[in-house]
Amino acid sequence: MIIALLLLGYGLLLAVFGPLAVRRARWAERAPRLGIAAWQALSVAFLASLVLGGLALSVPDLRLDTGLAQLLDACLAALRAQYATPDGMAIDLSGIGLALLLGLRCAWSVARTLRRAVADRRRHVDALRVLARRDRVTGAMVLEHALPAAYCLPGNRGQVVLTSGALDALSPEQLQAVLAHEHAHLRGRHDLVAAAAIGMADAFPGLPLFRVIRDETLRLLELAADDAAARTTHRLVAAEALLNVADHRSPAGAFAAGGPGTGARIQRLIIGVVPLGRVRALLVGTLAIMPIAVPLALFAGPAAALADSTCCPTDIPTMRHPVEVCASMPNMQDCLTLRPGYSDASNGARPSWTNP
Repeated sequence: MIIALLLLGYGLLLAVFGPLAVRRARWAERAPRLGIAAWQALSVAFLASLVLGGLALSVPDLRLDTGLAQLLDACLAALRAQYATPDGMAIDLSGIGLALLLGLRCAWSVARTLRRAVADRRRHVDALRVLARRDRVTGAMVLEHALPAAYCLPGNRGQVVLTSGALDALSPEQLQAVLAHEHAHLRGRHDLVAAAAIGMADAFPGLPLFRVIRDETLRLLELAADDAAARTTHRLVAAEALLNVADHRSPAGAFAAGGPGTGARIQRLIIGVVPLGRVRALLVGTLAIMPIAVPLALFAGPAAALADSTCCPTDIPTMRHPVEVCASMPNMQDCLTLRPGYSDASNGARPSWTNP
């Protein structure tokens, strides 16, 4: 019970202070991909604390001084004893229900987000087959429209889409930067990362933690693509390219080079960003996985700390099966050399054993 309360309390702590930590993490702009990984790890840590907290309510205390087979056999007795009382049954079912509910809710929400995005992209691709033409130089689909725009449709066969206005407005170097930006989205499968962040925010609509992580993840995905564009040309050229396509918003299920927040991204490219460096990146990466390590340590620590004691409780009121009797013996190996000659345990008598 104490471990369950600690895990649930840790989840509450992440929910309260997590959004503040995400908003104040200025280092993420210097390492967008590392920031994305850190915020995804924070999401997993929150879910793990709740799921493991629910499981901790339903699983008895375990000791790890026996082999796997003996461990499973011995814990049958403890499980039966714990489920024998109405109060124990209610607590156990509540813990299991919490873990299942959270897992199913998250899986369903992320799957629904992916399904919607895939449906939007299929409809868009069907329209492109009729309205667009293939550009042999860039390999992109070109739509006849005066507004400069560039976006990509992720998927197994990712597609970059340009307007004829973008081809007219962009210089060859700027066009190269825009294509590098869109290909970074396709190559990194940013659609899956975005779907996970959006799905988790939809699964917990009243929780600021996932809403902040969703917004920050979508922003960092664009910054990561901007950095990829800046690596192919000069960062000022990439900034000019973004400025030329800044007025276009992405269609549903797509990633556009322009759109909301482009002004701040252009300013970032003009000013320039100094990378974190290997040492700082390693330090930040280590700190990023700490939120996940805490619930795992809380759930597994007590079992490891009590490794010198017997596997399961021995004060079981009634033991009706030889396996349960073996579980209660100090030396599990001696149990293998015995055969049952026990009397009826229904009247409270304890089993008796004889050597062969």
